[in-house]
Amino acid sequence: MELQNAKNMLAHALKNNYGIGAFNFVNIETCKSILESAEAKKSPVIIQCSTGAIKYAGVDTLVAIAKSYAKNMTVPVCLNLDHGKTFEDCKIAIDAGFTNVMIDASSLPYNENIELTKKVVEYAHKHNVTVEAEIGVLAGVEDEVSASEDDAKYTNPKEAYDFVKATGVDSLAIAIGTSHGTVKFKGEPKLRFDILQEVAKLLPDFPIVLHGASSIPQDIVKMAENFGAKLTGSVGIPEDMLRYACSLNVCKVNVDSDLRLSFTAGIRKSLVENPENVDMRKYNEVGMELIKQQVCHKMDNVFGSSNKA
Repeated sequence: MELQNAKNMLAHALKNNYGIGAFNFVNIETCKSILESAEAKKSPVIIQCSTGAIKYAGVDTLVAIAKSYAKNMTVPVCLNLDHGKTFEDCKIAIDAGFTNVMIDASSLPYNENIELTKKVVEYAHKHNVTVEAEIGVLAGVEDEVSASEDDAKYTNPKEAYDFVKATGVDSLAIAIGTSHGTVKFKGEPKLRFDILQEVAKLLPDFPIVLHGASSIPQDIVKMAENFGAKLTGSVGIPEDMLRYACSLNVCKVNVDSDLRLSFTAGIRKSLVENPENVDMRKYNEVGMELIKQQVCHKMDNVFGSSNKA
């Protein structure tokens, strides 16, 4: 199947009250693991790359990997640029074959965010590419995206409504208390569902995106720590909160840290238990299996996307 933009995928998720996992990949192993899981679960899926991943592997290489695996899929697959910061970031991705791009101008003044987002939307729509933008600022660090807790800012629902109408954007990421990285809360996990409910009320037929939505499974954290990792304080978004968010117009749920943790834990375990092994394919396969377990679990039990393709 050819790569698709996000329009029909998110519309179906919105109509049927489920979320689509948007999983980051940086190489063959992560992409293959995600897509094999989606095919097994008959789930639509979004695979995405950050600008950091593009610097690491090259934009043409990542698009070629995605297209190579997606062509044999029977479920819808969208290739998204995660957190493009400039028009040029988005243009490079669109010209290379990405089918959805995120322009993240959330750190700019509101009017500048609108201006830059409109420019990206105009170019993207001419190339049959959909666009995600962001209102509000998430705390945390992930790849080339970072913001302190002091700089984090919740989304204003009225601004979100006006922003969508002014820009023509196809989906919108909002800030309700999730954050990037493996340490998402200091204390009891809490999300501002009142903000999400108000945005959903103002934009009842519009797809909302949740960034920083890894759950940081503690069994994976413990496995990684048992084999040498230092992950003190790692805590994520409780799964029941994510399930509830998917009932309130959240159609795209971003997951990166859970896959990083799973892959790392599997490789650490394999290398310690098999010190004679120097075949990277063998220890990569252990990490890949843990990624698959996480992706399948989320599709089945968190996002509700299994058997929706």
